[in-house]
Amino acid sequence: MKPIVESFYNWYSGKISHPKYRWIIILGTMIYLFSPLDISPDIFPIIGWIDDGIVLTLLTTELSRLVLDYRNRRPGRVNNQTEVSSPTNTVDTDALEVKS
Repeated sequence: MKPIVESFYNWYSGKISHPKYRWIIILGTMIYLFSPLDISPDIFPIIGWIDDGIVLTLLTTELSRLVLDYRNRRPGRVNNQTEVSSPTNTVDTDALEVKS
């Protein structure tokens, strides 16, 4: 099941990468969540909640991408990440004395 979800997510991310489409997805999911119409009605206990959960996950993903993109584009943003050297990135050298 995981490869199916991952392949759908990769397809979705590749197709819907433009910010205009992101707003369409956000507005569409909000309309779907607040409208009385459902793909599967909520009177069926678990089956009725699955479509709402998927749409809510889609909304949360798009909103978090929007916030992260906004944070990364802000002018004057300070990068708080520190680079830590690991043993695989360390270069070991021997010093030589230079005589003039």
